[in-house]
Amino acid sequence: MKEMLEIRWHARAGQGAKTASYLLAETALEAGKYIQAFPEYGPERTGAPMKAFTRISDKPIRIHSQVYNPDVVVILDKSLIGKVNILEGVPSDGIIIVNTTQSPEEIRKQLNISDRKIYTVDATGISLATLGRPIPNTPMLGALIKIIPIISLEEVLDQLKKKFEGRFRPEVIEGNLQAIKRAYEEVKGE
Repeated sequence: MKEMLEIRWHARAGQGAKTASYLLAETALEAGKYIQAFPEYGPERTGAPMKAFTRISDKPIRIHSQVYNPDVVVILDKSLIGKVNILEGVPSDGIIIVNTTQSPEEIRKQLNISDRKIYTVDATGISLATLGRPIPNTPMLGALIKIIPIISLEEVLDQLKKKFEGRFRPEVIEGNLQAIKRAYEEVKGE
Protein backbone atom coordinates (compact mmCIF):
# COMPACT_ATOMS: atom_id res chain seq x y z
CA MET A 1 0.00 0.00 0.00
CA LYS A 2 1.28 3.47 -0.75
CA GLU A 3 1.63 5.92 2.14
CA MET A 4 -2.05 6.89 2.08
CA LEU A 5 -4.91 5.19 0.25
CA GLU A 6 -7.80 7.50 -0.70
CA ILE A 7 -11.20 6.14 -1.71
CA ARG A 8 -14.24 8.02 -3.01
CA TRP A 9 -17.63 6.32 -2.86
CA HIS A 10 -20.44 7.43 -5.22
CA ALA A 11 -23.97 6.37 -4.33
CA ARG A 12 -27.49 7.50 -3.76
CA ALA A 13 -28.54 8.32 -0.21
CA GLY A 14 -29.90 5.18 1.40
CA GLN A 15 -27.58 2.72 -0.39
CA GLY A 16 -25.16 2.53 2.53
CA ALA A 17 -22.02 4.22 1.15
CA LYS A 18 -21.47 6.07 4.43
CA THR A 19 -21.80 2.82 6.41
CA ALA A 20 -19.39 0.98 4.09
CA SER A 21 -16.87 3.84 4.28
CA TYR A 22 -17.04 3.84 8.08
CA LEU A 23 -16.87 0.04 8.34
CA LEU A 24 -13.76 -0.06 6.15
CA ALA A 25 -12.10 2.72 8.16
CA GLU A 26 -12.99 1.21 11.53
CA THR A 27 -11.60 -2.15 10.43
CA ALA A 28 -8.35 -0.48 9.30
CA LEU A 29 -8.19 1.34 12.65
CA GLU A 30 -8.48 -2.00 14.47
CA ALA A 31 -5.57 -3.21 12.30
CA GLY A 32 -3.40 -0.32 13.53
CA LYS A 33 -3.85 2.12 10.64
CA TYR A 34 -4.72 5.81 10.75
CA ILE A 35 -8.09 6.58 9.20
CA GLN A 36 -10.66 9.13 8.11
CA ALA A 37 -14.18 8.42 6.88
CA PHE A 38 -16.91 10.95 6.19
CA PRO A 39 -19.86 11.61 3.86
CA GLU A 40 -20.73 14.58 1.66
CA TYR A 41 -24.40 15.11 0.95
CA GLY A 42 -26.25 17.36 -1.42
CA PRO A 43 -29.98 17.47 -0.78
CA GLU A 44 -30.46 15.10 2.14
CA ARG A 45 -33.16 12.83 0.81
CA THR A 46 -33.25 9.15 -0.05
CA GLY A 47 -32.12 8.63 -3.63
CA ALA A 48 -30.15 11.87 -3.95
CA PRO A 49 -26.57 11.51 -5.23
CA MET A 50 -23.99 11.58 -2.44
CA LYS A 51 -20.33 10.83 -1.85
CA ALA A 52 -18.42 9.29 0.99
CA PHE A 53 -14.68 9.31 1.50
CA THR A 54 -12.18 7.01 3.19
CA ARG A 55 -8.51 7.58 3.90
CA ILE A 56 -6.23 4.87 5.29
CA SER A 57 -2.59 5.43 6.15
CA ASP A 58 0.32 3.99 8.08
CA LYS A 59 1.11 7.52 9.30
CA PRO A 60 -1.07 10.22 10.91
CA ILE A 61 -3.38 11.92 8.40
CA ARG A 62 -2.99 15.69 8.45
CA ILE A 63 -5.25 16.57 5.52
CA HIS A 64 -8.86 17.54 6.30
CA SER A 65 -10.78 17.88 3.05
CA GLN A 66 -12.70 15.75 0.65
CA VAL A 67 -10.72 13.33 -1.51
CA TYR A 68 -9.78 15.13 -4.72
CA ASN A 69 -7.50 12.50 -6.32
CA PRO A 70 -8.83 9.10 -5.26
CA ASP A 71 -6.81 5.96 -5.80
CA VAL A 72 -10.11 4.05 -5.92
CA VAL A 73 -13.63 5.07 -6.90
CA VAL A 74 -16.46 2.79 -5.75
CA ILE A 75 -19.76 3.29 -7.59
CA LEU A 76 -22.73 1.79 -5.76
CA ASP A 77 -25.27 2.98 -8.36
CA LYS A 78 -24.40 2.64 -12.06
CA SER A 79 -27.11 5.17 -12.97
CA LEU A 80 -24.78 7.89 -11.61
CA ILE A 81 -22.42 7.34 -14.56
CA GLY A 82 -22.97 10.29 -16.87
CA LYS A 83 -24.87 12.22 -14.19
CA VAL A 84 -21.92 12.94 -11.86
CA ASN A 85 -18.26 13.11 -12.80
CA ILE A 86 -17.10 9.83 -11.31
CA LEU A 87 -13.70 10.11 -13.02
CA GLU A 88 -12.88 13.51 -11.54
CA GLY A 89 -9.34 13.51 -10.20
CA VAL A 90 -8.81 9.76 -10.74
CA PRO A 91 -5.20 9.20 -11.88
CA SER A 92 -4.38 7.06 -14.92
CA ASP A 93 -3.44 4.16 -12.62
CA GLY A 94 -6.62 4.55 -10.55
CA ILE A 95 -9.17 1.83 -9.89
CA ILE A 96 -12.89 2.01 -10.61
CA ILE A 97 -15.30 -0.54 -9.09
CA VAL A 98 -18.89 -0.51 -10.38
CA ASN A 99 -22.03 -2.22 -9.10
CA THR A 100 -23.40 -3.65 -12.35
CA THR A 101 -24.19 -6.85 -14.20
CA GLN A 102 -22.09 -5.54 -17.10
CA SER A 103 -18.52 -6.67 -17.74
CA PRO A 104 -15.52 -4.44 -17.04
CA GLU A 105 -15.01 -4.14 -20.82
CA GLU A 106 -18.57 -2.82 -21.29
CA ILE A 107 -18.09 -0.24 -18.52
CA ARG A 108 -14.77 0.84 -20.08
CA LYS A 109 -16.57 1.48 -23.38
CA GLN A 110 -19.36 3.34 -21.61
CA LEU A 111 -16.85 5.57 -19.78
CA ASN A 112 -14.84 5.97 -23.01
CA ILE A 113 -11.48 5.50 -21.29
CA SER A 114 -8.41 3.44 -22.12
CA ASP A 115 -6.54 3.77 -18.84
CA ARG A 116 -7.45 2.94 -15.22
CA LYS A 117 -8.37 -0.50 -13.95
CA ILE A 118 -12.06 -1.42 -14.06
CA TYR A 119 -13.82 -3.99 -11.90
CA THR A 120 -17.48 -4.95 -11.76
CA VAL A 121 -19.67 -6.91 -9.39
CA ASP A 122 -23.43 -7.41 -9.24
CA ALA A 123 -23.70 -6.00 -5.71
CA THR A 124 -27.43 -5.32 -6.02
CA GLY A 125 -28.11 -8.89 -7.14
CA ILE A 126 -25.96 -10.23 -4.30
CA SER A 127 -27.73 -8.07 -1.71
CA LEU A 128 -31.14 -9.11 -3.00
CA ALA A 129 -30.11 -12.78 -2.74
CA THR A 130 -28.52 -12.52 0.71
CA LEU A 131 -30.56 -9.75 2.37
CA GLY A 132 -33.76 -9.57 0.35
CA ARG A 133 -33.16 -5.82 -0.16
CA PRO A 134 -31.20 -3.81 -2.75
CA ILE A 135 -28.56 -2.42 -0.38
CA PRO A 136 -25.24 -2.80 -2.26
CA ASN A 137 -22.84 -1.41 0.35
CA THR A 138 -21.52 -4.57 2.00
CA PRO A 139 -21.06 -6.45 -1.30
CA MET A 140 -19.13 -3.46 -2.68
CA LEU A 141 -16.95 -3.53 0.44
CA GLY A 142 -16.25 -7.22 -0.21
CA ALA A 143 -15.23 -6.47 -3.80
CA LEU A 144 -13.02 -3.57 -2.67
CA ILE A 145 -11.03 -5.59 -0.14
CA LYS A 146 -10.46 -8.33 -2.74
CA ILE A 147 -9.05 -5.78 -5.21
CA ILE A 148 -7.12 -3.69 -2.66
CA PRO A 149 -6.02 -6.00 0.15
CA ILE A 150 -5.82 -3.21 2.74
CA ILE A 151 -7.26 -5.49 5.38
CA SER A 152 -8.23 -9.12 5.35
CA LEU A 153 -11.63 -10.57 4.64
CA GLU A 154 -11.69 -12.03 8.16
CA GLU A 155 -10.98 -8.62 9.73
CA VAL A 156 -13.88 -7.04 7.82
CA LEU A 157 -16.25 -9.87 8.74
CA ASP A 158 -15.26 -9.62 12.43
CA GLN A 159 -15.71 -5.83 12.43
CA LEU A 160 -19.13 -6.10 10.77
CA LYS A 161 -20.25 -8.58 13.44
CA LYS A 162 -19.10 -6.22 16.21
CA LYS A 163 -20.63 -3.12 14.62
CA PHE A 164 -23.98 -4.71 13.72
CA GLU A 165 -24.44 -6.87 16.83
CA GLY A 166 -27.28 -5.56 18.96
CA ARG A 167 -28.40 -3.21 16.16
CA PHE A 168 -29.65 -5.81 13.70
CA ARG A 169 -31.27 -9.23 13.84
CA PRO A 170 -28.90 -12.21 13.50
CA GLU A 171 -30.26 -13.07 10.04
CA VAL A 172 -29.50 -9.54 8.81
CA ILE A 173 -25.95 -9.80 10.12
CA GLU A 174 -25.51 -13.22 8.51
CA GLY A 175 -26.93 -11.89 5.22
CA ASN A 176 -24.38 -9.06 5.22
CA LEU A 177 -21.55 -11.48 6.00
CA GLN A 178 -22.61 -13.67 3.08
CA ALA A 179 -22.92 -10.61 0.81
CA ILE A 180 -19.32 -9.58 1.56
CA LYS A 181 -18.03 -13.12 0.96
CA ARG A 182 -19.92 -13.54 -2.32
CA ALA A 183 -18.77 -10.21 -3.76
CA TYR A 184 -15.21 -10.99 -2.66
CA GLU A 185 -15.40 -14.13 -4.80
CA GLU A 186 -17.48 -12.77 -7.70
CA VAL A 187 -15.82 -9.43 -8.52
CA LYS A 188 -14.45 -9.34 -12.07
CA GLY A 189 -11.63 -7.23 -13.48
CA GLU A 190 -9.89 -6.82 -16.78
